[in-house]
This record gives sequence, structure tokens and C-alpha cells, in this order.
Amino acid sequence: MPRLLSIDYGKKRTGIAVSDILQIIANGLTTVETSKLFDFLSDYLQKEEVSTIIVGLPKQMSGEASENMKRIEPFVNRLRKLYPDILIEYFDERFSSKMAHQAMIDGGLKKKDRQNKALVDEISATIILQGYMESRLYR
Repeated sequence: MPRLLSIDYGKKRTGIAVSDILQIIANGLTTVETSKLFDFLSDYLQKEEVSTIIVGLPKQMSGEASENMKRIEPFVNRLRKLYPDILIEYFDERFSSKMAHQAMIDGGLKKKDRQNKALVDEISATIILQGYMESRLYR
């Protein structure tokens, strides 16, 4: 079974998570400099079969699109052109960074480790993917 891949897209860094082959468990994969994201995806997608890419949808509390959406839309459009056979979906990412910080605290990470923004991005991508997989159970 192909994997699911999630992206927590950021201006400087992008967190990436993938599912196991049974699409049950979300695992953090890495954080990539956003400028190198397409190179990373090209390499990864040549090695692993992915059926769906889930991109964190940045919304404000009011439900309106956030500032980052103007960077994400062109990214998603390019993804769809490069990988027409892979389903690209958005998933609400509100609170994913806050939940990532809480997960780090709950996991016992020291304050210095919790300040690692790359780790926060990777955990956020994992939270987005886990939320997406759980939401499919209720469709």
C-alpha cells in the first residue's frame, strides 16, 4: 500500500511526515529547507510510493486563510503539475505548532531542545498527518 506524506510548509523550513505502509501511524520524517523542498520530494518519490500528499492549510481563528496561504497556493499548484497521479489535499493545521510544543513538553524534552524550530516543524507535519488519517475514519 502506498504511503501518505504530509507537509507543514514554511517560509524557511518545511516539516515532512509520512505514514507507515498500512497508513495507520504517522511518523516524522525530516525538516527540509523550503528552497530545497522540490529536490527532496523528487528524490523521496522516486524511492517510495505515495498516494496522497497532505499540505497543512493555514487558517486564522476566524477561518480565513492566513498570510502563508499566498506562498502555499503556488507550491500546491506546482506539486499538482509535477505529480498529477498523486492526490494533493489540504488539511487544517491550526494549533499544530502549539500541539507540537506540548508534545515536546509531554515527552520530557529540555527547554533548549524545544527551541529547535526544525523539530517543531517535523512534529507539526506529523500532527497534521495523524489528524488527516483520523478524519478519514469519520468520512
